[in-house]
Amino acid sequence: MTDRRELLRAAAGLSLAGTLPALAGCGEATGATVLPDPRTLPNVVFIMADDLGYADLSCYGRHGYTTPRIDAIAAGGVRLTQGYANSCVCSATRTALATGRYQYRVSVGLQEPINDDNHPYALPMGHPTIASLMRGQGYRTALVGKWHVGTIPAASPNNFGYDHFFGYTGGGTSYYPLPPGDPRPDEIIQDGSPVGWNGYLTDVLADEAVRWIGADRSKPFFLSLHFSAAHFPWSPPGDPASALTWTDTFDRNRGNAEIYGKIVGSLDANVGKVLDAVDRLGLGPNTIVVFTSDNGGERFSEVWPFTGSKGELLEGGIRVPLIVRWPGRIAAGAVSDQVMISMDFLPTLLAAAKGAPAPGYPSDGINLLPVLTGDEAAKPRQLFWRHKTADQAALRQGDWKYLRLGGKEHLFNLAQDARERADRAVNESALLAQMRQAWTDWNATMLPYPADSFSYDVKQIDADRY
Repeated sequence: MTDRRELLRAAAGLSLAGTLPALAGCGEATGATVLPDPRTLPNVVFIMADDLGYADLSCYGRHGYTTPRIDAIAAGGVRLTQGYANSCVCSATRTALATGRYQYRVSVGLQEPINDDNHPYALPMGHPTIASLMRGQGYRTALVGKWHVGTIPAASPNNFGYDHFFGYTGGGTSYYPLPPGDPRPDEIIQDGSPVGWNGYLTDVLADEAVRWIGADRSKPFFLSLHFSAAHFPWSPPGDPASALTWTDTFDRNRGNAEIYGKIVGSLDANVGKVLDAVDRLGLGPNTIVVFTSDNGGERFSEVWPFTGSKGELLEGGIRVPLIVRWPGRIAAGAVSDQVMISMDFLPTLLAAAKGAPAPGYPSDGINLLPVLTGDEAAKPRQLFWRHKTADQAALRQGDWKYLRLGGKEHLFNLAQDARERADRAVNESALLAQMRQAWTDWNATMLPYPADSFSYDVKQIDADRY
């Protein structure tokens, strides 16, 4: 395997030692730095689905529909079986993705998720982000799709490292444009101004991504493509009339498994559309592609073999599909049990761009590029979560998981019991106490929840939860 990997690198004119030095002081927040030769830097297409469950792709076991274009990314790269979101809801995860740090370090990350258009939630001005740091390395940057890290103008992604923004700032939006005067959200913003749009939103976002990729070839690019699929309201492609039937904020009366499959099918096709454009431009061999989700699945998702859903710190609420492809650098068809989480993408992708996190804002994530490329063994992790509703807490420590949910404490060995059914809390009381204390010590270093902060409660949404 090593010989093959070295041959691939030689053919691409690359070596790990020559492409991964960490540069101190990179990014806008830390001043100027000597930029690497842009010809040696990979492009990045970072694709994030919305509310996609762990097993909602056929390469992760979904039945009833197929996802051949996303499966092809896995066939050409590494599919991780222990990928995690930083939260069981979207805003919090997206805050961690942007900052490379636990979302609980900044006030905007304490909203689970942001659901108030009138509150000035935003990242702290000047806080470096994955986009600003990549831009500091000489990249052109864009966010196409969902932001959900603040809706006020000051919170715009244009103020946090993205040269171009085409998308929406709230949590959910219509898949089709709505009639004038309709109060439901369907607004698309382009670099600070609302713009008209037509068609199916998943198509519209992919088309904009394709346009932007081809608009400028002078620099490497970092594209965050954050689709709305498969978030409610569940309107399938080809049925604009269905968008008009959405009458409930949480869409309790709409959707079914068949419609969900069509929405995911459109997501898959549009991922393929973007990657085809990359290939047509001859950029595929030097483009990193990431595919993941912002949290676990909702009511029509498949999360097997796990239990739980969005809004819960059971594995089904935080375990997500995670695929990374980099031709010639990551072995094709690889499967990895490395534990990886949303906030790891900042240090990992910066390493590929010959950069590093800003020293004044050290990442809580780690650079896993050497693991993904097969140059280092999997790294053990200690990862923490919390969710205000039901006073939830979780700690992943090696194969063990401490979970507090609804006033009860549990301890599971995920290597032996991925479904979190065999509770070892009594048998391993000393380990339970140690992990409880570790979580308590960590939590003391994070910001407390405001008394009025919002927190998603799945018990109010789905009939089978409690």
